[in-house]
Amino acid sequence: MKYTFIRFIMVGVANTLIGLSVMFLFYHLLGLSYWTATFLGNSIGACISYCLNRSFTFKSKSSVSKSLVRFAGVILFCYFAAFYMGKHAVHLVLGHIPIVPAAISTDVAILVSTCLYTILNYFLQKWLVFPKKNAETPA
Repeated sequence: MKYTFIRFIMVGVANTLIGLSVMFLFYHLLGLSYWTATFLGNSIGACISYCLNRSFTFKSKSSVSKSLVRFAGVILFCYFAAFYMGKHAVHLVLGHIPIVPAAISTDVAILVSTCLYTILNYFLQKWLVFPKKNAETPA
């Protein structure tokens, strides 16, 4: 597990940097809503994630048609679950602090949600999208 998780984190760093950059660009510079900006940024990151996780992280031999459908389902579930929980948890905590501007609270919600998304996404991809038939061998 530790080898796939390390590779997953490496891929995650790349797609997260790109996805978060797009999220913040869309939210701050283009003025898109929280949900629109995070969905578009996450979608771009997901495309990168699928390609790299399939070939590099999990070294999957499963068919693209099957794994892509599962991947899309996992991504959507993780996105809505993590970004809903993250937004509400952060606003519950920071919403009672009058000196924290709403934009800062939203930025923190995006970062917290991204962490929740990463953890949930790893396990669901490993178990549902790119499962190994045999025990992992060290890479």
